[in-house]
Amino acid sequence: MWVKKAATAAALVLAVMGAVPGVAIADPTDAPAPTPAPDAAGPTAPPTPSVSPTPGPAPATAGPKTSVDADGTYAVGTDVAPGVYTSAGPVGDGTCFWKRLGPDGATVDNALTKKPQTVTIDPTDKSFKTNGCQPWQLSDQPAPPQASGLGPVVAGLQLQAYMAQLNARAAASGQAPPP
Repeated sequence: MWVKKAATAAALVLAVMGAVPGVAIADPTDAPAPTPAPDAAGPTAPPTPSVSPTPGPAPATAGPKTSVDADGTYAVGTDVAPGVYTSAGPVGDGTCFWKRLGPDGATVDNALTKKPQTVTIDPTDKSFKTNGCQPWQLSDQPAPPQASGLGPVVAGLQLQAYMAQLNARAAASGQAPPP
């Protein structure tokens, strides 16, 4: 009789403990199987060994990614795969900046823009840096055309034309152009 009351009291305590926050009851499936007590009739049977699940194949090591989702500098061939990548341009009303670094760490190509971009990351590049751009995705588009040797010359002429316009506007409003 006393054993029956003790078992009922233990069940009540466990039920109450389960309802108290911060108090956990052990999962019976996690507990080791009890070892039967030796019986006066003879020795007990050895415990049944537990069977652990057979581990599956090891996960494949991830290679370089074919997309760039966040700002940062990515090692070519390790962090990002070489190829032609596209981005829809800057995030929000900001600007999209990207830069390719060659094997010697010098800048090979870069841009600061508000337009969608296509860039070819060469296998010989050391790294690719991006900041403020929407995600870059490996694309099957052809590589963008290479700039001709006149790039810096044309840029210099454009800069001179812009400066001449600014100086003309400054003079028209009565301001002296800078020396």
